[in-house]
Parts: sequence; C-alpha cells; structure tokens
Amino acid sequence: MAIDLDQLRTFVAVAEAQSLTRATDTLHLSLPAVSRRLSALEEELGVALLTRSTRRVALTQTGREFLPRARRLLDELEESLLGIRETAARRRGLVTIACIPTAAYYFLPATLANFARRFPHIRVRVIDLSADGVIDAVATGGAEFGIGMEGAAHPEVEFRLLRHDPFVLACRRDHPLAKKRGLKWADLHNETLVGVSRRSGNRLILDRALLPRGIQPSWRYETEHLSTSLGLVEAGLGVAVVPRLALPRDPHPVLVARPLTDPRIDRATGVVLRHGAVPAPAAQALLDLLEQNMTRA
Repeated sequence: MAIDLDQLRTFVAVAEAQSLTRATDTLHLSLPAVSRRLSALEEELGVALLTRSTRRVALTQTGREFLPRARRLLDELEESLLGIRETAARRRGLVTIACIPTAAYYFLPATLANFARRFPHIRVRVIDLSADGVIDAVATGGAEFGIGMEGAAHPEVEFRLLRHDPFVLACRRDHPLAKKRGLKWADLHNETLVGVSRRSGNRLILDRALLPRGIQPSWRYETEHLSTSLGLVEAGLGVAVVPRLALPRDPHPVLVARPLTDPRIDRATGVVLRHGAVPAPAAQALLDLLEQNMTRA
C-alpha cells in the first residue's frame, strides 16, 4: 500500500478545516495539489473519506473513523523521529475540542494558559456549543473530545464524570438576598427570575428536579446562554439560578453566589469521548490538564 505522509497530513488538514480552500493556507499548497493528494489517498484505500461541495467538505463515516487514526500515525511518527522529550518542546499541530459555554468562558482559559506554557507550538481550536452540540461534535469527529454535561446517551460517545456542580443563586452584591448565607427555593417566590430557555440542558435539569416537587418558578426573562442571564443580573434586572461553574472562580466586583437548597440540584460535568478513539498525544496532554484542573476546581 503506497500511502505517504503528505497524503495523511493533507487529509487531516482538510478534515480539521472542513474546507479545501482553508486547508491550502495551512498546507501552503495549491487547490489542485490538495485535491490530487486526497484523491490518491482515497484511491489507495479504496473508499471515500470526504464528500465535497462547492462550499465545504464533510467526513464520511469511514473518514470519521480514519481521522483519529491518521492523527495518531502522524504524531507517533513525530515522536519516533524526535524523541518524546524533544517532541514535547517542539511539537506543532492543532487540537480541536468542543465545550459548553460555561466551561469555555470561566474555567477553560486557565487550563489553556497552562497548556500553552508547556506546548507553545500547539494550536487549540475551541468550539463552544450546547450540551447536545458537544456530543454531536465528538460523535462525528469534529472535535477530539468535549467538555459537557451528562445527558441523553449516545451510541458513539461516552461520558466521563469529573465533578458535580451545584446550582446556586446569582445576584448583585447590593441585592437583599446577598446578605443571606443560604437560600431555599421558597425564598425566590417573589423575586424576578432570569432563566434559560427550555432548549437548554440546564433548564431540563432544573425542571426534572423541581416539577415533581410542585415547584414551578416563574421565569420573567429567558435567555439562550447562561452568560447572557448573568449579564441581565449584573444590570439589576433580576436574579438567576446557574451552575456554580458558570460564575467566576475569583470574587466578582458585582455578582455573588449563594447556596440554594430544598432541593439542592447538581449538574454532572465531565469529558465527552468517542467510543474506542485514542486521542493523539497532544490532545491527550490537554485532556490530562483539563481533568486535573476540573477535579480540583
């Protein structure tokens, strides 16, 4: 079988860019040269790895299965040639991860800064998506792994629990509820509540826990993202119930979080992985850092 490294590199670059044109910039090749390499690889394998259109390309099922193997082959060769220690200092490449917005906004930056210090030549692409979007991105090979919430089972992915995040009340420091150390859901009866839409995984967790107890919060405002709801709270429009992870780790100049019980509701947060896929060494290094930081947070 006459598959060469240039063909593998071209396939990985096109799959990650989801575009032949964008891949030409990464590879510093002409569009015909990229097309020839892909055609030669598919002809040698005897299967189609990509479907092409005028605007974008998409991985076939075989392509999705082959992508992590191609990444691993390229990375293993680099390690063999340079040595593990030298590779850690000189490795270049791209790691794509999918992440729910709450983790991407407040938690992920510190981990990425740590990763950049250790591997300065590796680029990281973060796709911030809904919880369902994270699962789909990992399942289809659009991301090497994801950070998401435990939810509906998917036959092609597995969820690795890292932490439980309690839902808390977020309010302004000058709000009367900020003076209390702890709150119950009954304390919110007369408050102006800011919530997220019914399409949100966080809303589903709350509804499943509250409705059987006969608790039906009256959400005055509904947003698509938790960061938007916190913006409304900061502007003084109401108070919000959010996972603790959605709030800054360091003290915020305007917002505070107060425990919320009776009932206490937790959200399971963790890593989403494709069944049977082995992350490339660079992706595994980032995954290891994320797991360490999330379990300590």
